[in-house]
Amino acid sequence: MTGRGVVSWRRRGKVVHTPGGPTVSIVVPVFNEERNLCHVLPLLPADAEVVVVDGGSSDDSLGVVARLRPDAVVVQQTRWGKGNALACGFAAATGDVIVMLDADGSADPREIDSFVAALTSGADFAKGTRFAPGGGSADITVIRRIGNWGLTVLTNLLFGMHFTDLCYGYNAFWRDVLPLLELPDHEPAGGEQQWGDGFEIETVINCRAATSGLVIREVPSHERHRLHGPSNLRAVSDGSRVLRTLLVEYRARDRSPQLTPAIRHFAEDGGRDTTPGSRAV
Repeated sequence: MTGRGVVSWRRRGKVVHTPGGPTVSIVVPVFNEERNLCHVLPLLPADAEVVVVDGGSSDDSLGVVARLRPDAVVVQQTRWGKGNALACGFAAATGDVIVMLDADGSADPREIDSFVAALTSGADFAKGTRFAPGGGSADITVIRRIGNWGLTVLTNLLFGMHFTDLCYGYNAFWRDVLPLLELPDHEPAGGEQQWGDGFEIETVINCRAATSGLVIREVPSHERHRLHGPSNLRAVSDGSRVLRTLLVEYRARDRSPQLTPAIRHFAEDGGRDTTPGSRAV
């Protein structure tokens, strides 16, 4: 994945030369995925840091991780929900690049190189899409496709973007943009779920990447069928949650991100492109 020798890549308008290229951390939320992990873990790049975030699995998920990827960093999420799992994983990751990867086998780990390539060619955030040329889905239903289309159109209208796929969680980004996303902390909160702890996290991340002015590039990806076990996705209820998230984030867009210290520092350190929008690679 990273290759050998000195690798040149673009970051914030500059050309960077490093041995082997940027380091990569792959964050994998896990809850009772032992049968799927047997197929997913062997496909992960050997030189990547793998961060497995366990949500209290009652099966042998962690045993599979110990056998197939003994070098993995294993953390327990502090609350519940996919958003909290990702926040815990992001906090534990040490790579230059963070990749979000589901454990159910629906996302192909062999596409990680394409996401990293989008970032090293100048993007801050690489957003997977099933609906750009080169992408596709073997899993999406007609109802989910229509719902995703409507939510994507609404997102583009509200945030001035050009996304082709909103509800897809296969993404990658530079670790140093995390402060700009202002995600919920990962500290225990008496077991109570916070905004962004649940399924809405992917929409929250997309909206905040847009309002922070990150350079976003879409990466064509092919979604596969979940390998084993029932999906936790509920088209109507989750779609309603995404819609609510869009409206909440739209109302919050006036928080003047230009005045946020983390965003000001990021803008001053390298002259990033502040024009919202996605550009396919």
